[in-house]
Amino acid sequence: MALDWEQITVDASDPLALGHWWAEALGWVVVDETEEIIEIRPEPDRMPGLLFVPVPEGKAVKNRLHPDFRPDDQEAEVARLLSLGARRADPVQDGQHWVTLFDPEGNEFCVLSAPNS
Repeated sequence: MALDWEQITVDASDPLALGHWWAEALGWVVVDETEEIIEIRPEPDRMPGLLFVPVPEGKAVKNRLHPDFRPDDQEAEVARLLSLGARRADPVQDGQHWVTLFDPEGNEFCVLSAPNS
């Protein structure tokens, strides 16, 4: 039996706006979009993807996972993401090899330092 990783589902107040934001941030493509949901992937036939859906009514707790990304140039990537509308979650501390950001809806993600740095 095989288990293929299809996607991660993200609850969002505005799934379409957030899905388009992440597509721009990651350089991914939209593979499905309706009035309520949007799915993005690295390439049309490449998985896994991210599926953005309306947040369930009454849900207000933090999700227990967040993505980490490792770019070639951490400083440039953080600046690019901030210019797209991300916000810093906390100040960078000495010796810390990541920057924690919030996407436009407040979901945390980290931008790690470049490999071998």
